[in-house]
Amino acid sequence: MTDLRDDSPLGERAQQLLKVLVESYIRDGQPVGSRSLSRDSGMNLSSATIRNVMADLEEGGFVTSPHTSAGRVPTPKGYRFFVDTLLHVQPLAEAAQADIRRRLGRNEDSRVLVSAASQLLSNITQMAGLVTLPSTQSASVTQIEFLPLSDNRVLAILVFDDREVQNRILQLERAHAPEELRRASQVLNEQFRGRTLEQVRQALLDELSDTRERLNQGMGNAISVAQQLFPDAGAPAGMEYVIAGETNLMGFAELSSVDKLKRLFEAFNEKRDLLNLLDLSLKGEGVQIFIGRESGYQILDDCSVITAPYSTDSGAVGVIGVIGPTRMAYERVIPVVDLTARLLGSALNSRR
Repeated sequence: MTDLRDDSPLGERAQQLLKVLVESYIRDGQPVGSRSLSRDSGMNLSSATIRNVMADLEEGGFVTSPHTSAGRVPTPKGYRFFVDTLLHVQPLAEAAQADIRRRLGRNEDSRVLVSAASQLLSNITQMAGLVTLPSTQSASVTQIEFLPLSDNRVLAILVFDDREVQNRILQLERAHAPEELRRASQVLNEQFRGRTLEQVRQALLDELSDTRERLNQGMGNAISVAQQLFPDAGAPAGMEYVIAGETNLMGFAELSSVDKLKRLFEAFNEKRDLLNLLDLSLKGEGVQIFIGRESGYQILDDCSVITAPYSTDSGAVGVIGVIGPTRMAYERVIPVVDLTARLLGSALNSRR
């Protein structure tokens, strides 16, 4: 047998049979036997030869045999080789392209556009679509207002570039009277209007290096509130995403156990792990594919995540993605993610 362990390359025959096996399993969801491979590969090979190649592929970690079947299914390593080497991405159908352009070609609020994009991803792929809200790191703060809520909470209203509005609920250490919040917003508007978030954070650090004795009460209150409003720039905590189509994942046998779905939906709600993954994607270029354990998060071991950053003139400002089983039609999902990212970036750019 040919040694296919570790990273040794596959021969042409093994590659062709692996390609047929992966495509068959993605299409039908059933382990693939030697007879099916012989029929679908178009190669004039004996059953014994195919069995030998399959044994080599299994030894190399590209396929595995479920206990209940003599057929084989791809492993994450097999999917990775397929995606990187054997995949032929299909152009997106004209109707789908036109629908994405129509839905994202409107001059809508950014949150509306993001929601539309996530729903489009879900509708087209029949999986879960998620899109992060545009980052405001490079936008200028033009207005800050505060409204008191119950239980020491405050609603902060941020306006960026006189156009983008974001609302954030802050949990403060004590209750603040409406007049205190009015003075705090006045101080912050005077101090920070026209600065980017990074410039605001740096200014806050500079102010905090001053002694408390030299700060008047109004400035002290303003900085206390601002610390909650402008967290550390290095954390993805300020990133938010909109997700659609989570229930589509219930239709895939690989993800349909109650325990898997419960943990997966909990991850969607808690967001932390997904936000870290999306933050990595934001720093990358083009379409990125995480298969199974490549995501680094156990809850996604049975999933593949396909992402792409979307950009405006100021650079990459967000990420879109599709989450589904490892048995997904990569050749269809990749162009959907790629085109949606490009059109969403264009739509947001046209609003600037």
